[in-house]
Amino acid sequence: MDEFDIPIFKKSYNLYRQLHELRIQVAKQDRHTLWQRLENSTLEVIEGILRASSMTKDEKLPVLQAVSHNLNVTRIFIRLAKDTKVIDMEKYEDFQSQIDEIGRMLGGWIKQVKS
Repeated sequence: MDEFDIPIFKKSYNLYRQLHELRIQVAKQDRHTLWQRLENSTLEVIEGILRASSMTKDEKLPVLQAVSHNLNVTRIFIRLAKDTKVIDMEKYEDFQSQIDEIGRMLGGWIKQVKS
């Protein structure tokens, strides 16, 4: 399987691209704190997905659980960005929708690995 073709990778990749495009619009004080942490947690999600896609079924569970944790951190940072007015409600809802979809895909993957 080509790990770049799996849907969860594509969704995560697109989420990061959108975050990266917004970086220049983020105030400098937030860009080097909250926004950087948000981008890093999203990159960790992508990296974990790639790592898990090349592992055997027995090795995947701890990596996927770490990806789930990083996705939850990303979710919190997005909410914090909205609450501190770094992003508007429309962007927040779009990002949350994408994160929810990635979370559902990840949950299905974890369920499959456990069975």
